[in-house]
Amino acid sequence: MLFGKKNGGVEWLVVCLGNPGDKYENTRHNVGFMVADELAERKNIPVQRLKFKALTNTTQLGGAQVLLMKPVTYMNLSGEAVRQAADFYKVSPDHVLVVSDDVSLPVGRLRIRKSGSAGGHNGLKNIIQQLGTDQFPRLKVGVGEKPHPDYDLADWVLGKFVGEDKKTIDAAIKRAADAVECYIQDGPDKAMSRFN
Repeated sequence: MLFGKKNGGVEWLVVCLGNPGDKYENTRHNVGFMVADELAERKNIPVQRLKFKALTNTTQLGGAQVLLMKPVTYMNLSGEAVRQAADFYKVSPDHVLVVSDDVSLPVGRLRIRKSGSAGGHNGLKNIIQQLGTDQFPRLKVGVGEKPHPDYDLADWVLGKFVGEDKKTIDAAIKRAADAVECYIQDGPDKAMSRFN
């Protein structure tokens, strides 16, 4: 059904979470933005059109027409951007793939889920609230646990990758971009068995 669709042909939203602004660039919390940048680079498209409270562009990923999104609302309001785009394109939650950081996974480890709780992640929490469901797929990229219990979580996720962690996360970003394409093209089961 290549023509006759009223929604501009967008079949998927790929929502990559992070915080806008230079001071957040390359921080643990911005892993989602890094994955968006990797996908954009592969497709040779800029993700810079401001629409639905996000920097966006449409492209083909995994054989489908996708709106690639980097919400500019700050993490805890990411759902506002998702809701606007999902409503506009009439995309159901099972076609909203969210890419985020996860402090409970070792650096570079990927975890794909078809649905689930926010797991303490404010971006996911807000998306669940705005969509009214937790039944949307997500790709979590491990950024490692904070070094000790007294360490402030906000300081940890807003810190930058260094040394071995930087090398590990750079490789993980490429694998995460592969995982996004695999999920859209081959479905959740194949993607989970290949990347989890």
